[in-house]
Amino acid sequence: MSYSGYWGKSLEFLKKNSLEVGSQVKVRTDAEYSGIIMPRYEHSDDQHIALKLKNGYNIGLEIGKISRIDAEPSHGAKKESTAQPHPDPSLPKILLISTGGTIASRIDYRTGGVTPALTAAELNASVPELSKIANIDTEVLFSEYSENLMPEHWIKIAERLDSCARTEYKGIIVAHGTDTMQYTAAALSFALSGYPKPVALVGSQRSSDRPSSDAALNLISAARFLTDTDAAGIFVVMHNSTSDDEVACHWGTRVRKNHTSKRNAFQTVGGAPAYIVKNGTIEKNPQFDHPRKSYNPRINFDKKALLLKYYPGLDPSLIDHAVSSGYQAIIFEGTGLGHVGRILYDSIQRAKKKGLFLGMTSQCIDGMVRMTVYDSGRDLLNLGVVPLDNMVPEAALVKSMWALSNSKDEKEMERMMRDNVALEISD
Repeated sequence: MSYSGYWGKSLEFLKKNSLEVGSQVKVRTDAEYSGIIMPRYEHSDDQHIALKLKNGYNIGLEIGKISRIDAEPSHGAKKESTAQPHPDPSLPKILLISTGGTIASRIDYRTGGVTPALTAAELNASVPELSKIANIDTEVLFSEYSENLMPEHWIKIAERLDSCARTEYKGIIVAHGTDTMQYTAAALSFALSGYPKPVALVGSQRSSDRPSSDAALNLISAARFLTDTDAAGIFVVMHNSTSDDEVACHWGTRVRKNHTSKRNAFQTVGGAPAYIVKNGTIEKNPQFDHPRKSYNPRINFDKKALLLKYYPGLDPSLIDHAVSSGYQAIIFEGTGLGHVGRILYDSIQRAKKKGLFLGMTSQCIDGMVRMTVYDSGRDLLNLGVVPLDNMVPEAALVKSMWALSNSKDEKEMERMMRDNVALEISD
């Protein structure tokens, strides 16, 4: 039997009632609850049991206040058909690639936890509205929570998308976890600059089998966006509000996750989303200017780049350590218009002499880096720090990894960082 995380009185309580992690129970305290007993963290107290309710939320119940607990029949996970819908020759064709994350997760009825379990085919079959929009091919590239994705994964996604650039697909959905989606979106934007089709990175803040899940509407809206517009390039497609009224299509280098749990966690930094999907129609932002470029895939990344956030008291030896560790680029997340304290100047000068690229972004959510306004900014310019306009810091980091691996020397690296490759710099 499984008692993961339970000890002392809570363990005795479970054993006395012939229960374990994963048991379906009805509990009576000051109210009545039904749900699944969940595992607990290793250092939890021994006074409570954890219960996942049918609405998907978790609660802790103090065992001293439980007047009655009864085991209920466990129906387990619902078996969903993975059979693909019958193709409609009148509809366009899109590809749905799954990489994992909450959108490809469901409750594990043995443990009560949320785990990556849905395949791309299951995602397609669980949202029948998709078959009315397009004929969808599905495949699983890998199944990982997005915090586990590394630049090596970006390369695999980019290579798969590159193989589809000249195919009959109208567009491609990439199901992805939300925690690092902005990094992947930026990576694909640089590696696949000028990509001729629309690519929609789609996630969900709540797993597909929760009543409050945003997965279905995000997928449906992404499919509409791919089939009903002439857009091209990399986008993040997620809820635009906490309700189910509209979904935003954010440009891949201008987007950021700004909330831990809200369904509209993603926002375009420095402007409005490129497109809004509302009531089945597509509204284009009239200020969204996307000049088409020739497709020029350069799919490689060098991890020897560092994002360093300045704060009062930052030890300048961290810069020296980065240099001695072989890093080739440092992106500073400076204060205000692009400043760091003068305590870092000597270390910055040494890093520049070693040939590192040093770029400046701002900790402020919005606005341009302007390093000519104050003496401190001009000092940093004289030390060789390059202002990166209004690049989102995470996008600047990813761009530096990309530019490092695709440039032959320091001068070309700086030119690539200053170039507006994928709308990472906006007006």
